[in-house]
Parts: sequence; C-alpha cells; structure tokens
Amino acid sequence: MSTINSSNVCNVRNTECFSADNLVKLQQIMYETKVASGSHLFWEGDTTDKLYFIKSGRVKITKSSDEGRQFILYMYQEGDMFGQVDPFRKSFHVFNAEIIEDSVVGVILQKDLEVLLWQNGDLAVEFMKWMGLIHRMTQTKFRDLMMFGKHGALCSLLIRLANTYGIEQVNHICISKVHTNTELADMIGATRESVNRMLSELRKANAIKIENGHIIVEDLQYLRDICHCENCPKDICRM
Repeated sequence: MSTINSSNVCNVRNTECFSADNLVKLQQIMYETKVASGSHLFWEGDTTDKLYFIKSGRVKITKSSDEGRQFILYMYQEGDMFGQVDPFRKSFHVFNAEIIEDSVVGVILQKDLEVLLWQNGDLAVEFMKWMGLIHRMTQTKFRDLMMFGKHGALCSLLIRLANTYGIEQVNHICISKVHTNTELADMIGATRESVNRMLSELRKANAIKIENGHIIVEDLQYLRDICHCENCPKDICRM
C-alpha cells in the first residue's frame, strides 16, 4: 500500500455551515472539558440541555436494543458539533455518546445558546441550517438501511467512511481509520458473519481490497450503483 499522506484525508466538518465569526461566538460560550476514551458524555435517558463541540478526539453515538445489542449511528470527529436541545419542552436523550479517543470537548449550555441566538439573527439562521443538515444526515442513513437491504447499507457505509476518513490516491481511496467487521456490522444492524460474506463478495468484484486492516475502495461507482447513490454532498454523506 502506498504511503499515507495525512494532508489528503477528507475532513468534512458538520459545522461548515457557520461563518468563521459565528463559530467563534459559539466557542466563546463553551466551557472546555477533557474526557477519557471509554467514558460517556451522556446516556439514554439523560436530559437534553447541552450541545457538544469536539476540539480534539472522536465520539460515537450509539443506540442499545432490548436484547443488549449496540448500534453505531454516528461517528463524530474534530470540528463536529452534536447533541440535542428542545426549546419547547423537557426532553431526554435516546442515544448514548461514547468517547472513542481521549478528547477535548466544548460544552454549550442551552440557556447560553438561546441568549446568543436571540442576540445574533445571522447566527440563528446558520444554526437552523446546521439543524437541517443533521436531519438530512439522519434521513439518508435510514433510507440506506431500509430501502436497499444489508448489501446496499454496507456499500453506503463504505462510501461514508471514504468521505469521512478517505485518503485519495492514484486509482483508489484508502480509508485511514481501521474498523473491525464487528464495528461495521454494528453500523448497519447486521451480523459480523454477514459482513464477512459481503466484504468477500465486494473483494471478488474488485470493488474493494483490504491491506493491513485498511479498506481500500477501488471501484467507487460499483458501490454507488448497489446502494442507488443519490450523489449527496460530502457534508451529508459522512459518518
């Protein structure tokens, strides 16, 4: 495998809808906290009264089933903001936020955010755009999972991983983050055995190859055809 050049890594943040000035305003009302890998920012059932901005590190958002199975819904990285605030009623998280790398996180309290949005109309508009982006990301993920089967969901997942962690090289894209087949299965609600089989089929079709644990996408169009890709922009088609 050719040498990885980290400067080529795709790094699309979900806060790019904010102007530089307004992003600074948001950062000014944050308080910073350091969180160790393996700990949680919140659990299912916690009150939703904060937003979180990742200054460094990574966070995964998960959902637990009644059988104890864990599903990975989102993977957030440096520069991303996530969380839930409800201005009309008291609500509670339905997901867990687990730290997967030692992280520095900026925490925005809902009461501080409401004052800031009231004082800055342009920021309020950009905040609505950010909320719309998060909703579209959720909608497209449910579309992938529900409409085109596990094979389509896996192909869509590989495209999202390539958009999020991909390193563009001459004739392929190397996904810089290593994910186990069990993790891939948790991202699409499948079993590890079925993911093993589907990856083997994709390798036989020369759509991907795996070197040193890294998935390398060799035929992106093949993956797009299987999952009926709608060519969403990278800020939506990401983890």
